[in-house]
Amino acid sequence: MPAMPRRRVLRRAGAAALGFLGPWSTHHAWAQAKRKRPLLIGLTTDDSGQYAASGQDEQRGIRMAIAEANERGGVLGRQIETVQADTGGDPVKAAGVAQRMVVDQEVNFLIGAVHSGAASAISKLAQQYGVVYLNSNSSSPTEAGKDCHRTKFVWDGNGTNFSTAIVRGAMTGFGRDWVLVTSDYLWGHNTAKGIRAIVEANGGKVIQELIVPQNARDFSEVLKRLAVLKPGVVGTAVGGDDLKALRDQVRKAGLDRGCAWINNQQDWPDVYGTGKDALFGIFGTTWYWALALPGVTQFVERYRAFNPGYRIKVPGNVYYNGYMATRELLRAVERVGTTNNLKVIRELENLRVPARDRMQHHDAWMNPQTHQLQQTI
Repeated sequence: MPAMPRRRVLRRAGAAALGFLGPWSTHHAWAQAKRKRPLLIGLTTDDSGQYAASGQDEQRGIRMAIAEANERGGVLGRQIETVQADTGGDPVKAAGVAQRMVVDQEVNFLIGAVHSGAASAISKLAQQYGVVYLNSNSSSPTEAGKDCHRTKFVWDGNGTNFSTAIVRGAMTGFGRDWVLVTSDYLWGHNTAKGIRAIVEANGGKVIQELIVPQNARDFSEVLKRLAVLKPGVVGTAVGGDDLKALRDQVRKAGLDRGCAWINNQQDWPDVYGTGKDALFGIFGTTWYWALALPGVTQFVERYRAFNPGYRIKVPGNVYYNGYMATRELLRAVERVGTTNNLKVIRELENLRVPARDRMQHHDAWMNPQTHQLQQTI
């Protein structure tokens, strides 16, 4: 073949490299704006459906971080504005919400989702267009595993993380026979799979797994089966309003004290105000409002000032995750001096948040391979 001019070879090689590295397509909102137009963030929160309580709480945390940034003058001299749409915790609806925000409204970033199916759908859309997406509160292990994306960053602990923290302790004094109660969707199955692996690795045995549909409100058959099996530990992968119903029926049936309960998705908005009698078993959390650490009291005071009249009087883990994810994104944009997706991705991959700055006992850091924040449970 005739020799191709060297300049053309280099030009083609450069084009191939850009095709691999991104940006995925031309989108003027992602690059540094020539004029000080507002920075636009799309809030893809689950404000209705199974996780409505957490979705609304998460949105408040995101908005507080944005409000505080705007009070300081915004980011890069630009005020931050938001567009918001309810995903309903539905993957199809969530994908449509994200599509409109990216294509029609030209958001710079996407933040939010509790339902892991919805988060996965948003993530695929964000990856397609090259938009940085913060999965602030969904916790399926696959979100930072087989479904990880270059544009997605996961801020919550996942089901396997929570199980790792609590499974071994639950077997002490309660026996090694387990029954799993699993919500029939992405997060439920993947979380139950993680629990099973950890139980068996520690010498336990899963004697049965009971699958329940999403939006279940009648758990009578599950409770009858538990009464027959008499396990030492029940590990649930049931969340949101479903867990509220399950917990209430377990307590009324008197099954809350006969064995240990591991509630793998027991978020603060779901347990707040239920009363001590309805709170049984153990569960993990990424943060608690009463930690005796620097900055916690001040954060609670800011929360109350920002949310006057809100039914939840103190912040919990879901609010905290939404707030911290948003705050760290805005700080990353400020450090790199641009909203360019590739530069923001690289900055977040190198993120480390000191313990004092995150109101925790230990530092947290971003895993550059999985894009999940490594933190204490």
